[in-house]
Amino acid sequence: MTDSFVEKIVVLGTGGTIAGLAGDPHDNVGYRAAQVDIGQLLQALPQQGRPAIALVSEQVAQLDSKDMDFEVWTRLVQRCTAHLADPLVAGIVITHGTDTLEETAWLLHQLLDASRPVVLTCAMRPATALVPDGPQNLLDAVTLAAHPAARGVLLVAAGRVHGAREVSKVHPLRLDAFESGDTGPLGWVEAGRVRWAHGQAPLAAVPTHAALVPALGSAPWPRVEIVLSHAGTDGALVDWAVQGGARGIVVAATGDGTLHHALEAALARAVAAGVQVRVASRCPLGCMRDLPDAPWRGADGLSPVKARVSLLLELLQASMQASI
Repeated sequence: MTDSFVEKIVVLGTGGTIAGLAGDPHDNVGYRAAQVDIGQLLQALPQQGRPAIALVSEQVAQLDSKDMDFEVWTRLVQRCTAHLADPLVAGIVITHGTDTLEETAWLLHQLLDASRPVVLTCAMRPATALVPDGPQNLLDAVTLAAHPAARGVLLVAAGRVHGAREVSKVHPLRLDAFESGDTGPLGWVEAGRVRWAHGQAPLAAVPTHAALVPALGSAPWPRVEIVLSHAGTDGALVDWAVQGGARGIVVAATGDGTLHHALEAALARAVAAGVQVRVASRCPLGCMRDLPDAPWRGADGLSPVKARVSLLLELLQASMQASI
């Protein structure tokens, strides 16, 4: 317990590898994720090197992030919103699995009024590893959340600070599994100090869908699917998605937003049926040009999975406005 009048960092646990256990300390891959509660993870942090600020923990969920779902997303947004409304909360740390971390980060970026830092962190090795990376990542996340200039939704892992828009998981095994593409990291946490890449912290972005937060959980999330443009595709997956009730489709297109002709025809049928279509590039670097003459919109440089999150929120916003 902490004094109710003491400034604090709230640490929200959702599970993941950082809370994983393996039977053999040499085993970094054959583990069960989401076994250790967030209170235990915090107790394992060394006192030396920790910022002089109170830590308050809360278990929001306990799952492997490959199984992340709308219910947990809703609960996480609601708990973040509640804690950010407390003037004594200097920042929030969220422990999360690596597999869908970038999607959750982008969701929070668009929903939260994060004039204070909301820092996600993770691990690539379980808590029982001979040399686990989770404790250092968690310590770095607390350090970043306590930094007076930090703002917005951030990720810290392997000492690097990333922004929610740019960050992606790029490697299945290595400790520095996250990168920010062409832009690079926003900064670093080095020996308990934050060093910003351009000499100052980035400003917090204005959330594009903050009005949705009070309504989350009151209506079902729309179905939005991702399809891939590849050699030999016939567009059948698009037709099946439309028949199955999809309200949105994101396409991972080749190169500069190019599409197989059969897939393009299927997408045109989807648009005619009232389905919203967004086109992203399957290339991990660079940014597509605009698609001014197409019957669908580009993804504004987002990856396919983040473009899906944006389209989910756009459709929720449209549903909310239609019900007024």
